[in-house]
Amino acid sequence: MKKITGDMLIAELLNYGDTEKIANVLFSFGMHCLGCALAHGETIAQAAEAHGADLDEMIAKLNEACGL
Repeated sequence: MKKITGDMLIAELLNYGDTEKIANVLFSFGMHCLGCALAHGETIAQAAEAHGADLDEMIAKLNEACGL
């Protein structure tokens, strides 16, 4: 499995590993709308920017949560 990157869609990310662990990381960055319509067309980078989150830190934590 390839590492998670900022250009992945949120919807793709949610199917990438343990959904609960992934959701907990996203929640920790203030992203509580994982089921919203934007998740299907928004990248991780776009979501990070919209929520004022540090993209590099988020990607590192997501990869760690997925064991990558």
